[in-house]
Amino acid sequence: MAQLTDDCFAFGGPLLTVDQAAALIAERVPPLAEAESLPLAEALGRVLAVSLVAPNPLPPFGNSAVDGYAFAHAALIPGQPTRLPVVARIAAGQVAEALPPGTAARVFTGAPMPPGADTVVMQEDAALNGTGVLVPPGLKPGANARAAGEDVPLGATALLAGRRLGPAEVALAAALGFARLPVTRRVRVGVFSTGDELAEPGTVLGPASTYDSNRFMLLALLARLPVEAQDLGILPDRAEATVAALTAAAGAFDLLLTTGGVSAGEEDHVRAAIEGAGTLVFWRLAVKPGRPAAMGVVAGTPVVGLPGNPVAAIVTFLHLARPLVLRLAAAAPRPLLRLPAVADFAYRKKEGRREYVRVALREDGARLIASRFARDGAGLLTSLTESDGFAELPEEATAVAPGDVLKILPFAALF
Repeated sequence: MAQLTDDCFAFGGPLLTVDQAAALIAERVPPLAEAESLPLAEALGRVLAVSLVAPNPLPPFGNSAVDGYAFAHAALIPGQPTRLPVVARIAAGQVAEALPPGTAARVFTGAPMPPGADTVVMQEDAALNGTGVLVPPGLKPGANARAAGEDVPLGATALLAGRRLGPAEVALAAALGFARLPVTRRVRVGVFSTGDELAEPGTVLGPASTYDSNRFMLLALLARLPVEAQDLGILPDRAEATVAALTAAAGAFDLLLTTGGVSAGEEDHVRAAIEGAGTLVFWRLAVKPGRPAAMGVVAGTPVVGLPGNPVAAIVTFLHLARPLVLRLAAAAPRPLLRLPAVADFAYRKKEGRREYVRVALREDGARLIASRFARDGAGLLTSLTESDGFAELPEEATAVAPGDVLKILPFAALF
């Protein structure tokens, strides 16, 4: 389990900026120390616990990059076609014998380069001439030949510890001969929703009830991370029940997430419950949507209380829960992807807070054009399903004008 001290974040201000939150997490949350070994096929999405050093060069031997004819470049007559007798045929998987000087070998993609050859002419560029091949002038030494270790030399660090393992990383590990990989264990995350008005999807909806969507949204967001998430249900709007639930869950999880109940209303109990069961670090983030967001420590476990409005919950998840998970998982820092796009709208904002505006994207030649979603409400789920990303407006900005270049966080890379 993550074991944090109650004062590990020790923030003294009333309003935390996004960058301050990131710095606190990076500096003061220790990664989990536990690791496990997994078969290669099960390692996707996990975090590499130990750097991988190449036990073999990649590729392991020099080979042809194309179908063609291999020969020694020194055998060519400068500035004119050269006829070389073809004395061997080498397919992928065959062992190549040494090539006599002044001769060529028929080779196929992936076939080993025969000793004595250093260059390959593509079959499309060569002409057969009896039992020989006519090589045109202009080929550079080493053309169409892949050297042993040109991708990863023997003994080189191929992947650093902390790397998230995607399809490309898994493929590289396989190509180097690793059957199992050392990874950090999954971060155990418990997820609550709060609110007497919430009902489980699939049940009969009461006259003053609404179906709980945030909990399922958070579980879906966590599924993209190296996490073992557990649905802990809906907490009622009662202070003592919230304190008891957080205290009971803290010992079983590395991180607790709640949604709703973090504002200053009489029926918002999460912030007070964190204070009652442990220590509240802060409860306001300088971001819109999403300013009411609580973070604290209960029994050594970090607790993040996200807003109840779904758009605000996603924004604060990206800036609090996601970096906490990756830090606990010992993942190397990797900023969220941001793409440039040109605004086709005007907009005004307050200075001093980072703001996220939902936009749809369209292509205009080589440019992306961002159009603002027509409505602003942080409770509008359709503003997410009918948009393509968030336009990120920095703290110092006060306005957007048509033609301004914006940074866009595309939903496709976030969700």
